[in-house]
Amino acid sequence: MKPTTPFYSHEPDSSIMIKKDKVEVGNWLDDLEYTKEELKYLLEIEHRMLNNAQLYQTLHELKRENQLHLRELYRYDGTIKNALECDTTECDAFYLDKHEVNRSLYVNHLKKYRDIKSKLFSKILSQS
Repeated sequence: MKPTTPFYSHEPDSSIMIKKDKVEVGNWLDDLEYTKEELKYLLEIEHRMLNNAQLYQTLHELKRENQLHLRELYRYDGTIKNALECDTTECDAFYLDKHEVNRSLYVNHLKKYRDIKSKLFSKILSQS
């Protein structure tokens, strides 16, 4: 988790919101980078211990999805600062909506990842 950036009372609300969003996206990126590394290990564990073609394919697909989400979030992270130039509520709403869409994609991906990870561990334990 990245250290938080202090907010100052003289800062406009829009600046504070952008800082908050940048910190949040940074945390999402950290999580997905860790997930990327963990998926490498999970694929190897599955290969060595289970040899379940369907589970291996699911993990491999999840690894690809994780990479796509990472790419999209890095791209989005680079555009957050553009919200500072908004001077209409429509522009503000566009960036707010974009952030919420990215949050939803991140949360849903993490839920899917955790579910598949739990299934893998459950299969390993059932073999013991």
